[in-house]
Amino acid sequence: MLELVLANLKVRPFRTLISVVGVALGVVLVVLFTGLARGMTNEMAKRAANWKAEIVFTRPGSMDMTSSTLNVSTAYVERLNQIEGVQSTTPVGRYITPSSKGRFGIQQLDGINWAEFAAMNEMEMIEGRPPQANDEAILDERQMRDDKLKLGDIVELFGNKPYKVVGVFSPPSGSRIKISLAAMQEVLEAEGKSTYILVKIKDGADPKTVAARINETLPGNTVNLSSDIVTDAQERIPALNTFLRILVGLGAFVSVIFVLLSMYTTVTERRKEIGILKSMGASKGFIIRTIEGEAFLIGVLGVLLGLCVAFLASVGIGRAFELTFEFSSGWVVTAIFIAIAGSLFGALYPAWRASVIDPVEVMANE
Repeated sequence: MLELVLANLKVRPFRTLISVVGVALGVVLVVLFTGLARGMTNEMAKRAANWKAEIVFTRPGSMDMTSSTLNVSTAYVERLNQIEGVQSTTPVGRYITPSSKGRFGIQQLDGINWAEFAAMNEMEMIEGRPPQANDEAILDERQMRDDKLKLGDIVELFGNKPYKVVGVFSPPSGSRIKISLAAMQEVLEAEGKSTYILVKIKDGADPKTVAARINETLPGNTVNLSSDIVTDAQERIPALNTFLRILVGLGAFVSVIFVLLSMYTTVTERRKEIGILKSMGASKGFIIRTIEGEAFLIGVLGVLLGLCVAFLASVGIGRAFELTFEFSSGWVVTAIFIAIAGSLFGALYPAWRASVIDPVEVMANE
């Protein structure tokens, strides 16, 4: 049977190629975009992990990974510093907009008090100086490289407001672009407000114990451990899992449709051949297995092509746009399963149609 299956695929190489490409497209959709989503969210989480503060103090609804507001009073800083186990605090403002210059994703801006923020998170200026005026900004090395900027250049933030680049900081922590907290408060008309307050605890203190004291002393607020924010980053982006499920469904749909159309057309063109096989004693099961065997090989070839294309595309996109891809073995297995299962399912109806062909009718008409 294998020889017959291979021969049938070789007889119509262009149609076989189109079917393989269709299945590969479904694999690429799943593997490439889930890898991109996983890479971007984990990369954001890793930057958040550079916080040395163990606790993030904020208000309900103030921040997630796609939106934020300045509604936390900076007056909480003094009250937090008085709680047992707290070593230091620093307020941070966060502003999130869709990424500029047509890039995929979002752009985050941090408003900080540089001296406090840098001391807490062990950061330093590797070039230039911290922002002083309200129209100055500092960027990390990657952002400078991405935007092809140098000290003294102008970047537009908050839509079209110009800011002068005065420094480069390292390591990356939080957003890649930072201005002074006072500058962000001025632009957003939120004097005395921040998005969250980072809390550094004293050596030997237990973060959970200190967090419980903060909750007890300042009820009605949100107290998170930094480690919890880093964990399960994908779960913190609303509708991401829904998007990935839709993507998987789309990949399966593409695979099924391509194989269905290809196999249905093939069966229509091979009615005479199938009639001859049945007149020679081929059973319905044999015909179905032959068609399904072709679909299975198409699925396997589509998987191989799709995985190769997804890997090469990730390398090319990563180098061109410095986006991070992290492929998950679970999603790769899912892509393989839907490609092969979709191919077999798509060939079911054509296989059944082929199995019920009347050899007498076919020979009489053709």
